[in-house]
Amino acid sequence: MEEEQVFDIENRRSKRIPVGMHLEVSSVFKQNNVYVSNINAPIEVVDISKYGIGFVSASVLPIGFYFDSRLKFEDERDCINCVVRIVRRKKRDDGLTLYGCEFVGMSPVFDYVFDDAEKDYISKADYRGCE
Repeated sequence: MEEEQVFDIENRRSKRIPVGMHLEVSSVFKQNNVYVSNINAPIEVVDISKYGIGFVSASVLPIGFYFDSRLKFEDERDCINCVVRIVRRKKRDDGLTLYGCEFVGMSPVFDYVFDDAEKDYISKADYRGCE
């Protein structure tokens, strides 16, 4: 059985942006052709950065496995198809599991999407701070 990794150490390379996205993971795979299907795990993305996503799910997904994802941002102009690798998980008190994942092989050409999302988040936070 895999060990759950602790989230206490902040080692992210870019700012995390809170988001509300829903995805469905139907299968996961590993580089050595290990493939697990029929998972049908609904997940809720809670934050995103240039390098990865954080999400919660009631399903238990294996660390070190990959899944295909289509990220659709709030303004619905930008969508990114990408591969995500699960790097850590931690069981929460509410019974859900929090996962940390990294994007694999994503082209830097998509950096503008994350830069725009970060600028939008900061400007909204600044606006809310002025109320």
